[in-house]
Amino acid sequence: MPPSSDQSSSDRPSSAAPKTEWRAWARGVRADLPNRSEALTTQLAAFLQAQGARRVLAYRALPGEPDVSALVGQFELFTTRARWKPEPHLTLHAWDTATELSRFGVLQPPASAPRVPLDSIDAVLLPALAFDEQGVRLGYGGGFYDRLLPGFAGLTVGVVWSDLIVPTLPSEPHDVRAGWLATEAGVWAVGLEGEPPRCWRNAPP
Repeated sequence: MPPSSDQSSSDRPSSAAPKTEWRAWARGVRADLPNRSEALTTQLAAFLQAQGARRVLAYRALPGEPDVSALVGQFELFTTRARWKPEPHLTLHAWDTATELSRFGVLQPPASAPRVPLDSIDAVLLPALAFDEQGVRLGYGGGFYDRLLPGFAGLTVGVVWSDLIVPTLPSEPHDVRAGWLATEAGVWAVGLEGEPPRCWRNAPP
């Protein structure tokens, strides 16, 4: 299973703790981690190529998140714009249209950028504060990906440092789960309830 940090687990919240407590813990752990984006994107690119993915929905990294921009040139990348009406949701756009600074402090496409349908995407890369071993995602509380992905038939890949994969996170029925977890140490197929993740080279596609 993915390696984890003994230090980060010493003050880890209980599985019954509220998500706000988990978010505070994850931010604290992440602030002390080195940037290992090069190792992670090497693992991730090999996995996506092996799975035959060509059109990939990526993300513009917030401070502390793994930076996946090195995938540019290896895949046809897309990114998102957060919209707020009639309810918070994401729209998809070509990667290189992201020229406007978002309220989150990262580049995003302008409101007028041409949209791309989700069903044209082969794989979605999910940013997060943490994941658990069953693929449950701890996001930032906006619910954007939970609204975007129901019914999506392609690959869903959580992108996260290995220190931030935990046995169990609090979850709700509407929470999106990743099918795979990409870390600097490898890519893992998530387990069933009570089962650990498996390294993708030894797991069925």
